[in-house]
Amino acid sequence: MEVLLYLIPIALLLGLLGLVAFLWSLKSGQYDDLEGAKWRILQDDDL
Repeated sequence: MEVLLYLIPIALLLGLLGLVAFLWSLKSGQYDDLEGAKWRILQDDDL
């Protein structure tokens, strides 16, 4: 039971860190153009 005193704060900290990283990626525009990425793969620039 003593281990829960360490594991719960660590889990909360990791969850908060993941949330901050996700919100940062939204703010920096990582998810702005989801459709463009799939079409860019198909374009051949070597022509």
